[in-house]
Amino acid sequence: MNRKKKINQILQKRLKKAKGPSKKKTPYICKAERERLAALAAEQSDENS
Repeated sequence: MNRKKKINQILQKRLKKAKGPSKKKTPYICKAERERLAALAAEQSDENS
């Protein structure tokens, strides 16, 4: 029984690893870059108005 249990655990572990994470993390953007992007977005919205 232990052998079957261990094999099943290994197979389940492989299956879980193959599926991978369901949600990918977005890359980190530093504070200065966020401020620069916000300024560009504000500038573009001013041009459109």
